[in-house]
Amino acid sequence: MPPTDDIGALLERAEGGDDGAWRRLVDLVYPDLKRLARGARAQPRDATLGTTALVHECWLRLARAAGLPRDHDHLLALAVRIMRQVLVDHARERLARKRGGGEAALAIDDVEPRDEREFELIAEIDDALRTLAANAPRRAQVFECRYFGGLNDDETARALGISPRTAHRDWDEARAWLAAALRPA
Repeated sequence: MPPTDDIGALLERAEGGDDGAWRRLVDLVYPDLKRLARGARAQPRDATLGTTALVHECWLRLARAAGLPRDHDHLLALAVRIMRQVLVDHARERLARKRGGGEAALAIDDVEPRDEREFELIAEIDDALRTLAANAPRRAQVFECRYFGGLNDDETARALGISPRTAHRDWDEARAWLAAALRPA
């Protein structure tokens, strides 16, 4: 993991318009973003974008965001949120295409039911997570970091500014809540 002091200073310089700082920041943070993307793609496995495409889309959205992250941990938390948005957008787009979406119909042999179910699951998790966020925002953030970013308790705690014990407790409670919310009626 890159030194957080360097990243904080680079973030400040990049926000001031220093292109060299921005390039150095990319070099330092890219391995972390790749690790997050691998974690994000593991749920469900291989259902959406490739790791590199996910990292690049995340970086583009970070670069276009108003204001830069405060520090390394804040950057990771934002990256996880962006990766979730990218994965959900991609899954919903794929579902729309499979259901018509203005394109020619697919032959029945071209549709993989397993793939479609995985895209539906991502959309369902996102919907449930939005509901959880309305009632327990920190639990939703912890779930997002753990599920979509593959962060462990310590990394999640640092990213969100909470204790590892709180991160673990919120992770358990969020998983239980989402399991109940996603259970078929």
